[in-house]
Amino acid sequence: MRLGTILAVLALLLAACGDSKSPSKRVIAVIPKGTTHEFWKSIHAGALKAAAETGVDIAWKGPPKEDDRDEQIKVVEDSVTRRVAAIVLAPLDEAALATPVAEAAKDKIPVVVIDSDLKGDAHASFVATDNEKGGAMAAERLGTLLGGKGRVLMLRYQVGSASTEKRERGFLAGIAKFPGITMVSDNQYAGATAEAAYAAAENLLQRFPELDGIFCPNESATFGMLRALTSVGRNGKVKFVGFDASAKLAEALKTGDIHGLVLQNPFRMGYLGVKTALAVLDGKPVERRIDTGVAMATPDNMTTPDIAELLNPKLPENVR
Repeated sequence: MRLGTILAVLALLLAACGDSKSPSKRVIAVIPKGTTHEFWKSIHAGALKAAAETGVDIAWKGPPKEDDRDEQIKVVEDSVTRRVAAIVLAPLDEAALATPVAEAAKDKIPVVVIDSDLKGDAHASFVATDNEKGGAMAAERLGTLLGGKGRVLMLRYQVGSASTEKRERGFLAGIAKFPGITMVSDNQYAGATAEAAYAAAENLLQRFPELDGIFCPNESATFGMLRALTSVGRNGKVKFVGFDASAKLAEALKTGDIHGLVLQNPFRMGYLGVKTALAVLDGKPVERRIDTGVAMATPDNMTTPDIAELLNPKLPENVR
């Protein structure tokens, strides 16, 4: 009886192993810069939608904080070791992530870069906002609000972040078209978190008590500056243009504490990142650069359907 039982079990196992009609799903590693900001949650939702449409699995993992380059490099390297089918990466640093991406490409694991550009040409495609255009839109909005004159500061994000550096460059080029505007500060950095941005913003507001306009190039810097302005009672009084969306920033736009938000489409970015990676895997041609769009939200247009959807994306429960 025991021998018969063993033989029966072996037969079942062999039958199971021999059934190769349903190959296992391909896994796409999607690696954001961080996991806490609303922006990354929208990218996650877009990636999941693409996965649901195409039957792949998403391995979502990134560093908790947006300044942990070593951790993000480790996630990329671990993904290569696990032999994922492809990687969709938002690099924290345009230089530091170039080598692990090149190593992935050597191992025949295609990499699609999203959000922030990367040095080198090892990645298959770059799916992102036109960040310089977004910075120029912010400058146009702020310069117009100020009637072309006044004292303005820009709080940068952090060194090595290609996306925000392009926004900052676009803003400075755009604001230079208003000769009556003086940049009183453009060399201070917010850092990776809203708390760090709040501290940096407090220092700037103390240094420049007479200020007419402010620009911040990402969600955490914008929120940190909003908190600082509110704490000293200058919210709504200083013309303020930020970048990216969250529920709190949308509310500040509604109340007039923020006067403009440059909006990306992170859901589309995550969606197209995965779709592009799959196209590469399937041997299909892909564009080297894919623009996911940019828009300006103001208190006047924030309830229009297109802007409202970008300001308040409806995310599934599993990415909140």
